[in-house]
Amino acid sequence: MESGHPAPGAPARGAPARGRPRSEAVERAILEGVIKLIEDGVPLAELSIERIARTAGVGKATIYRRWSGKEAVFVDVLRSLEEPPAELPGTSVRDDIIALVEYLRRRGLNMRSSAILHNVFAQMKSLPKLWQAYHETVIEPQQRRMYAVLRRGIENGELRPDIDIVFANELFVGPMLVRTVLRPNAPLDEDLAERIVDAVLAGLRPPE
Repeated sequence: MESGHPAPGAPARGAPARGRPRSEAVERAILEGVIKLIEDGVPLAELSIERIARTAGVGKATIYRRWSGKEAVFVDVLRSLEEPPAELPGTSVRDDIIALVEYLRRRGLNMRSSAILHNVFAQMKSLPKLWQAYHETVIEPQQRRMYAVLRRGIENGELRPDIDIVFANELFVGPMLVRTVLRPNAPLDEDLAERIVDAVLAGLRPPE
């Protein structure tokens, strides 16, 4: 997959350009330019920084001041279309895990209703660099949140001390991912997250 490289000395993603304040309007125009190209049927593999810049009405340097390459742009496009991260109530490990799994359910509903998201995710499977960038910036932070909740559950006695948090995370999110990804026509009932979490917790709680 072809990607561009920032000009020497260009600030990394997230850092403002020297002497110029970041412009949310410019960033929004760039992201919307990518969305327009996708809506017009342009494959991700054919989207170059030059084409994105032309569509957004900006120069290539404007993009490189904000992103390291087109994979980073695509990831931010996906993030702009997704719901914000789940807010954890903090009342119990059960409640926090339900919030995290419920986020996946809502994301699945969003995927079903968004032709753009469905199209991009289908193409990402053949674009390893994009999938890696998405995994590092979106999926891994979600995993770390779950790991933190599980560790807290072990520390405060809500969960057994011998559980493997990586495996436990897979037990919680796996059923929801099956429903949202592998079985796109399966029902996503409003109480699905709660049912999944309670079923898994039954095997992870310490004996009374």
